[in-house]
Amino acid sequence: MTLRTVILGTGSALPTRRVSNDELAETVDTSHDWIVERTGIHFRHIAGEGETTASLGAEASRRALEAAGVDATEIGLIVLATSTPDQTFPASATLIQAELGIDDCTAFDVQAVCSGFLYALSVADNMIKGGVAQKALVIGSETFSRILDWEDRGTCVLFGDGAGAVVLGAEEGDRGILASKLHADGRQNQLLYVDGGPSTTQTVGKLRMQGREVFRHAVVNLSAVMTETLEAAGLGSDAVDWVIPHQANKRILDATAKKLGLAPERVIVTVDQHANTSAASVPLALDTAVRDGRIRRGDLLVLEAMGGGFTWGASVVRY
Repeated sequence: MTLRTVILGTGSALPTRRVSNDELAETVDTSHDWIVERTGIHFRHIAGEGETTASLGAEASRRALEAAGVDATEIGLIVLATSTPDQTFPASATLIQAELGIDDCTAFDVQAVCSGFLYALSVADNMIKGGVAQKALVIGSETFSRILDWEDRGTCVLFGDGAGAVVLGAEEGDRGILASKLHADGRQNQLLYVDGGPSTTQTVGKLRMQGREVFRHAVVNLSAVMTETLEAAGLGSDAVDWVIPHQANKRILDATAKKLGLAPERVIVTVDQHANTSAASVPLALDTAVRDGRIRRGDLLVLEAMGGGFTWGASVVRY
């Protein structure tokens, strides 16, 4: 039998404050109809005082551990995907490790923006297969509200804060991660980036994006990498039960599904409730669909995302 990395449990966490489009329009030059028409977003959660990338990631991890029936002390590896760490260093994964009461394990952050969770999942998959750990936590957690320009209505309405996590283990059988493909193209840096950093401006900076160009690249890249990953797994799109995409924009989700010939009802959509939570969006959507009963054991899932860099990737998983 083949040893595979399997998802044992999922969890998520959101900041307390939930902000509607109408509330946002009180301080930003925008409207509910304008946002919904262009993005499909109705609400987002905004982190308040004491709510950080690490605290949200720790809470999502606790819920994933509970769902998996795994004690935190069994975790030998923590990989956190984030572009908004609590500090420049140390890695926020180590803050989560301490918060969970884990005395010793391998813990580090991965930075691939909205594709971060797919990168982290692939890294953890290979490390588990390589014998580094028997059980792992892979987390996507972001507080993008802290790097937004709230005077730029083209970007600030798109993002929210949140976290999602999965507990991974190794099992023999047909279940688990069947294939993953990752890509990057640094030539596209200026289409989606943050205009600051320790080594350049000595500041955190603010998010900048050329939305139309990002949209065009997203539809092409995501449909291509999903096809590539399914082929690597020896499967066709007709075998897919659910697509769990990066929740950036409802129009991107619809266009990608159409390009692949997938029925819209097979695509998990949470962007309307959570907005774009970057690296947190895929695990957050996954946990939502697991807990509401749509995703069941044995279902074939395709997880996909694209983010600044550009980076993009996909994983085929038998849940």
